[in-house]
Amino acid sequence: MRYRVCRKTGDRISEIGIGSSYMYEAGMEEAVKALRRAYEGGINYFDLAAGDGSTFPIYGEAFHDIRENVFFQIHFGADYTQGTYGWSLDLDTIKRSVEKQLKELRTDYIDYGFIHCQDELSDWQTYKDNGIYDYILQLKREGVVRHIGLSSHTPSVIQKILDEADIDILMFSVNPAYDYGHGEYANGSVDERAQIYRRCEKEGIGITVMKPFSGGQLLDAKQSVFSEALTPYQCIRYALDKPGVLTVLPGAQSVKEVETLLAYYEQPEEALDYSVIAAFAPVKASGRCVYCNHCKPCPAGIDIGLVNKYYDLAKEGDAMAAEHYRSLEKNASDCVGCGHCDSRCPFRVRQSERMKEIRAYMDQFER
Repeated sequence: MRYRVCRKTGDRISEIGIGSSYMYEAGMEEAVKALRRAYEGGINYFDLAAGDGSTFPIYGEAFHDIRENVFFQIHFGADYTQGTYGWSLDLDTIKRSVEKQLKELRTDYIDYGFIHCQDELSDWQTYKDNGIYDYILQLKREGVVRHIGLSSHTPSVIQKILDEADIDILMFSVNPAYDYGHGEYANGSVDERAQIYRRCEKEGIGITVMKPFSGGQLLDAKQSVFSEALTPYQCIRYALDKPGVLTVLPGAQSVKEVETLLAYYEQPEEALDYSVIAAFAPVKASGRCVYCNHCKPCPAGIDIGLVNKYYDLAKEGDAMAAEHYRSLEKNASDCVGCGHCDSRCPFRVRQSERMKEIRAYMDQFER
């Protein structure tokens, strides 16, 4: 397992986590085994936006003895007072639901307390007016909530809340279908979604990825909006390549499914190559580097994807990105203009020309 550090909290989080939407369907015994196997494999981050309230006793049984070694994100707005999942903007309902979850999880604190499922600006206004956000802040002052998260599918709403609230982690839906405008939660343009990734990277807000497989549709050619199946490993790499991303949270119900996720690190690079999505990208996305590194190897030894990522972040005002760029062993200044990358880029990026652009821009930070 590999880990990434959330800059705002200092937490060291596994690149692969677990989502819990359908965990309860496995039953207590099998689900506990799956969660313990995940932990043994190095997974330490778990999303608790569960499909049913019976999920929480499962987690309580699985992790009560090692609670301090795992991170839970718990959602203030996910209502389990009636057993099954519901969504609520009522403060008293949310209080009862959170109390129920803590009791069944056998814990007295929440690692990441989430402002839950804010997909409309009106949701955020109601959330504040009803005192829910103030309640999360109160619990943070009391030490019950350690950090604050936000869950949303809508870039414009995310930008508004990030302007107004001190958010440590964002839960966002990241996959090639949504980024290219396909699917129920494909909110925002290519540029709007990219701006979210870059803002989070710039401000140190970690992104935890929901729906990396688009509800499983991307793994099935008959259901995929692309009419071609991707593998779980291509989807995971795609998400992990986005700026700001800390961890990807696919669902798992069994030890076998957990083993499949852990096998990500055993895959050869060619099995992680998601450049096939270039054939599905809309015209407006053509010519934009997605950091897929399909252009490797560069004869000059430049990590072209990383150079592009630092350039894009630097243009967003991320001073750290410029520092990281300067620390690279090879950068755009080392480009010899051979065109090898141009011929290999599936997204039709003229990287040899872009290296000139990047060099000219980054040179200003050297002065």
